Amino acid sequence: MSLSTTRRFATARGLIAPFQKSAPIDPKYIAEQLGLKVWEMSLDEKVSGKLFSDSLNGGQAGFSIGINAREGYKRKRFTIAHELAHYLLHRDLITNGMLIDDTLYRSGLSTREEREANKLAADILMPYHLLNELTSRGMTDINTLASTFQVSLPAMQIRLNIPVV
Repeated sequence: MSLSTTRRFATARGLIAPFQKSAPIDPKYIAEQLGLKVWEMSLDEKVSGKLFSDSLNGGQAGFSIGINAREGYKRKRFTIAHELAHYLLHRDLITNGMLIDDTLYRSGLSTREEREANKLAADILMPYHLLNELTSRGMTDINTLASTFQVSLPAMQIRLNIPVV
């Protein structure tokens, strides 16, 4: 990671840390506390979410996150965290006032920026300090961990570096 990317991640993690006291983490609450409005929307089935400039209905930051109302609860949580990550890391790269992510969390941004958003989304929902705390107390079953953090089993497997089959 470049120095500027490292600084952006450090700043972002500093902003979200106060909201990561216990699992599960509420990404909608974090987004709203950071001045974004989160909306469930009727989006194309290939679109999971979007981050957009919204001076009329957005939060204090002037941005909104739209998530596909038809998707499942855990998918919505990850989408909010992913779009929040784009806001924290890449909002200066948003063109035409909007950034749309498809169901594979790909947007018009580079693959690097998508990986960064996915990494920060995982950091938001599954912070290592909470994972370490729970596993040190004996919670090692991956299904239990996924349930506790309210994420999908594949998301938890990726977070713990367990091959997804």
